[in-house]
Amino acid sequence: MTQAGKNWWRGGVIYQIYPRSFADSNNDGVGDLPGIVEKLPYVASLGVDAIWISPFFKSPMKDFGYDVSDYCDVDPLFGNLADFDRLIATAHALGLKVVIDQVLSHTADQHPWFKECRQSRTNPKADWYVWADANPDGTPPTNWLSVFGGSAWQWDARRKQYYLHNFLQSQPDLNFHNPDVQDAILATIRFWLARGVDGFRFDACNFHFHDKQLRNNPPAANRDSMTVSAENPYGFQRHLYDKTQPENLAFLQRVRALLDEYGAASVGEVGDDDSLTVMAAYTNGGDKLHMAYSFNLLTQDGSPAYIRKQVEELEAKIGDGWGCWSIGNHDVQRVMTRWGKGETNTDLSKMLLAMETSLRGSVCLYQGEELALTEANIPFELLQDPYGITFWPEFKGRDGCRTPMPWQQSADNGGFSTVSPWLPVPSEHRARAVDVQEKDATSPLHFFRAFLRWRKTQPLLLDGAIRFVETQPEVLAFERNQGGNALLVCFNFSAQPQHVAIPADMTLAPIEGHGFTSRIDGRSIELPAYSAFYGHINRT
Repeated sequence: MTQAGKNWWRGGVIYQIYPRSFADSNNDGVGDLPGIVEKLPYVASLGVDAIWISPFFKSPMKDFGYDVSDYCDVDPLFGNLADFDRLIATAHALGLKVVIDQVLSHTADQHPWFKECRQSRTNPKADWYVWADANPDGTPPTNWLSVFGGSAWQWDARRKQYYLHNFLQSQPDLNFHNPDVQDAILATIRFWLARGVDGFRFDACNFHFHDKQLRNNPPAANRDSMTVSAENPYGFQRHLYDKTQPENLAFLQRVRALLDEYGAASVGEVGDDDSLTVMAAYTNGGDKLHMAYSFNLLTQDGSPAYIRKQVEELEAKIGDGWGCWSIGNHDVQRVMTRWGKGETNTDLSKMLLAMETSLRGSVCLYQGEELALTEANIPFELLQDPYGITFWPEFKGRDGCRTPMPWQQSADNGGFSTVSPWLPVPSEHRARAVDVQEKDATSPLHFFRAFLRWRKTQPLLLDGAIRFVETQPEVLAFERNQGGNALLVCFNFSAQPQHVAIPADMTLAPIEGHGFTSRIDGRSIELPAYSAFYGHINRT
C-alpha cells in the first residue's frame, strides 16, 4: 500500500449511511445491507473517499443498533455476513473505503456477557460491567446522569446492586478497568478487520472508563449546550468522573496498535464539556486515534465567528493530531434547518459543503446533505426515538434527521420502499429526490459531485495549514498554506453580496472550476450571497 493509500483518511471525505433509512431491498420498511450495495455506485459518484455505516450488528434495537447484542454478526433486519462481505467487495471495486460504527462503551442488556454478569456477584463475568452498591438510604451510588435523562444508575434485583448506563437503562456500561473486557473488545475489532474493513468510527469513545472511586460530579460552571439540548439536566454537571478518564489513553493505544497491523484508520466521536481538548489528546502523538470529531459544529450557532473560534481553538491544541469536521449526522437536527432556518436554500447548501471541506481536517457528510434536505417534522404518535419521547415536546429527538432517503419523487415512499417505512418520507423531501436533482444541472447534488472532484485537485485543501484572516462578520476567510504555497478562501454566510478587501500584503490569482461566481474587482473580492472564493496568494 502506498503512503497516500495509507493516509487516505487525512483530508478525506466520509459519507455516513444510516442503514435503516438508506435503501430497503426487501420491502419490509427498513433499509438493509443489500440496499446499500445497490446504491454504492450512487455514493461513489459523489466523489467521497469512504462510507461510514452506522451499526448493523445484532441488536434488540432499543437505540436502533447502538445497543449491540452480538458484535460479530449482522442483525437479520439488515441481512447477513455474506451481504456484508459483498458490500465490502463492491465498495472496494468502486474505490470506496468502508468504515463501520463500533459501540464499545456499552452493550445491550440482551448481550450474553451482561446476561451472565447480572446473575451473581461471583460468576466468571461478574466484573465485566460497572456495578456498585446502593448508598445506605438506597439511592444510587453517585449523582451521575444519563445522557438520555434521569440517573445513570439502574437497580438490578438479582445482584441487589446498581449498574451504570450512560445512555438507556437497556445499555449497560462495560467495565474497561477489567483487562479481560479490553481483550474481548479488541477481539471484536479484529473480527471485522479480518473481513476487510478499512476503518472504524468509535461511538462515544470517551465513555469507556469511569472513575473507580465513584466520586460525584460537581455542578457545571457553564451549561453544556453542545452535547445535549437545553432541556436536558445532563448539562447541569461538569462531567469529571463519569467519562473522559485518563486510563482511556492507554486503551486507545492498544486499539491503534491493532489497527496499524491492518493499515486501518479510526475516527472517534467525542462528547465532552471540553471536546476540543479531548480531540487533541486522543489524536496527537500518532499512537491513538487517527482523527476525532465532536458536536462543536453540530450546534445552532453557524456563524463565521463561531466556526472560526472552534477551528482556532482546536488548532492551538492539536499539535500533530487531526480533526474531523461534521455539520450534520444522525444525532442532530439537519443543518439546513439549524443553520438555514428550515428553508430550502440551495445556494446555502452549496456554500456550506465548500466551507466544511475547505477547513483543515477530514469531513463526515451525512446522507441527504447532498440533496439539501431539511429536518422532517415527525408527529408524536409516529416518533420512534426514546430520547425524543422522553423530552417531548421541547426536544423532539433524532427521528427528524433519520427519515428515509428520497430516491424517486413519484414512487411510493420516495422510492425507499414499497411499504410504509419505519419513519415517513416528508413531501418536501420527495420534491428534492435524487431523480429530480439528477435532471437539474444546477442542483445541490450536481454541485456536490463537481465540487468534491475539484477539491481533489487542490492539495492545500487536503493537508495544508490554516490561518484565519480578519474581515467583516458575514464572511469567513482563511488561508490554507504549505511549502510556500498558499490559498485565500472566503465564504459569504449572508443573503447579501459582500465586498471583501484584499489584504494589503497580497495579490490574488483566482482559481476556477469550483462552481462559484465570485470575482476580483480591483482590491476587493465580490462575493455573491452564499458563495465562496478561492485564489492563489502572491505576497507583495
